[in-house]
Amino acid sequence: MNAHGAGVGAVAEDIARLGASIFARGLTPGRTGNLSCRIGDEIVVTPTGASLGSLDPCQLAIIDLEGRPISGAQPSKEAGMHAALYRARPTARGIVHLHSTHAVAVSCLADLDERSALPPLTAYFAMRVGRLPLVPYFAPGDPALSVAVEEMAREHHAMLLANHGSVVAADDLLSAADAAEEIEETARLRLLLGDSPTRPLTSAQLGALAQRKERA
Repeated sequence: MNAHGAGVGAVAEDIARLGASIFARGLTPGRTGNLSCRIGDEIVVTPTGASLGSLDPCQLAIIDLEGRPISGAQPSKEAGMHAALYRARPTARGIVHLHSTHAVAVSCLADLDERSALPPLTAYFAMRVGRLPLVPYFAPGDPALSVAVEEMAREHHAMLLANHGSVVAADDLLSAADAAEEIEETARLRLLLGDSPTRPLTSAQLGALAQRKERA
C-alpha cells in the first residue's frame, strides 16, 4: 500500500471509531448525520444510507473537492455540502454533520437570530464554536444547500441548518466533533432555560476568551 492509501486507511478507521462513539451517545439517530476527512484534494466521507453506529472503514466513499465520486461506496447525498465546506475553508481537515436532538429543535424555532442562532452561554461554546449563523432551509442533498453553506463558511466554521441540524468544519475530525457536541449542549441549555432571562457572556468576556485562545 502506498503512503496515500495508508493515509486513507487510517482516516477511515478514525471516521468509523468516531461514528460509533457519536451514535452510542445518542448524538445522531438512525441513519442520519455524516462525517468526512480531507486528504490532499480528496475527501473520505461516510456513504449514503449508513448509520454512524456501524460504519465499515472499508466501505466509505472518496470524492473530489467538487463532490464527484472517485472510488468506494456511493457517498452520502450531503457529500456536496462537505465538498463546499472544504472549498470555502482550505485549512479544514474534518467535518461533522449531526441531527442531534436539541440542536435540531432549536433549528425549528421561529424568530431565531440568523446571525447567531445560539447565544454564547458558556466559555466553551465561545471558544469551540463562536458565532453560529443559521443557514436557510433546503432539502437534504439539494445543491442549493451546498451553495448557501459554501458562502457562509467563508466566515464561519460552524453553522446551524434550519429544520435540519448542525455542521462544523475544523482543523481535524475530533475538533469538529468537539464543536458539534458543544452546539448540542448549548442548544439543550437554551431549551432548558426556556423563556427565563439569560445572561450570555459579554463582549468583554468574549474578547478575553479570544485573547486566551490566541495565546494557547
